[in-house]
Amino acid sequence: MDFQKIGFVGLGLIGGSLAKSIKDKYPHTEMIAMASRESTLALAYEDGIIRNNGFIPLSDFSDCDMIFLCSPVKINVEYLQKLKPMLSSDCIISDVGSVKGDISKAVADLQLGSQFIGGHPMAGSEATGYNNANKYLLENAYYILTVTEEFPKEKLDAFDTFLSSLGCLTMIMTPEKHDFSTACISHLPHIIAASLVRFVQNADSEDATLKTIAAGGFRDITRIASSSPVMWQHICSTNRDEILKAFDLYEKSLQEFKKSVDTSDEALTLSLFSEAKDYRDNLPVKKGVLPSAYEIYLDIADETGGIATIATILAKNNINIKNIGIVHNREFEQGVLRIELYTQDKMDEAIAILQKDYTVHN
Repeated sequence: MDFQKIGFVGLGLIGGSLAKSIKDKYPHTEMIAMASRESTLALAYEDGIIRNNGFIPLSDFSDCDMIFLCSPVKINVEYLQKLKPMLSSDCIISDVGSVKGDISKAVADLQLGSQFIGGHPMAGSEATGYNNANKYLLENAYYILTVTEEFPKEKLDAFDTFLSSLGCLTMIMTPEKHDFSTACISHLPHIIAASLVRFVQNADSEDATLKTIAAGGFRDITRIASSSPVMWQHICSTNRDEILKAFDLYEKSLQEFKKSVDTSDEALTLSLFSEAKDYRDNLPVKKGVLPSAYEIYLDIADETGGIATIATILAKNNINIKNIGIVHNREFEQGVLRIELYTQDKMDEAIAILQKDYTVHN
């Protein structure tokens, strides 16, 4: 399929990054957008990303070949209802939300199963808005597609091929499996991080001792608590059932740790921490737990020799790399390339050298 005109409802971090990536790979594609702020549209227009310089009527989306819903989940559902009467029969409509239950139900109620495919790019950060969007955000990041039997295979293949051409790593699963998976690895951890911050705040003394010494591991493990409260309000509301399932499983695990401490069962304590360490050490990306890692993240283009060039630059400056690799799951992570160094001073040197030619996140 040839996607000549693409529409965006919402142009924040994910929508903006997706639009910038498309414009980079397909510069002649016409793109239009709606956003809550006219200033966002004006900035995207100045960047040469979208055609419209300001608000436009929804009817302008009627001849789009593809539409991305990039707003909070409930707003995406509202726009799905508004768009239905004017959609062309060949138009593919997708979302980028981290919850699929509500929008899947809306799709079924509206009988849009043959045109809608759920999407969830596993990329992002605490930083929000179009100003923080970049064309590399989705490169080599997992992009989950939730598909029903009604969605034609030829459309799935076309959409999959299109996303792959942007550098995304697509995964296909049911909406139900998606929502439970994200409840476990994203939604509940965010709730835990927020609750841990509130716990420390409430347990702190008048002289703010806990706040003063909170650094390193505590900052790493609670970093995601700085994410948008409004977004997490929407997520907790729309993925309620799956989050509660995850809560029940987590509470059982937490009780095991409590029991091991309460009974002074050293063997159980060792076993629990060992199991956790073994699993954690085998995750694709190691970040955010004690001890603090000396890591930096870079935005780089997916091109031959890109990583080798960076490795050579560091080697010439006598900086040894402990680990290096592409970050595939960048949800609430910044940067495409992860570099781990051995010491703080070498990390500082690497940042000073690389930021002359690259965008460096730390």
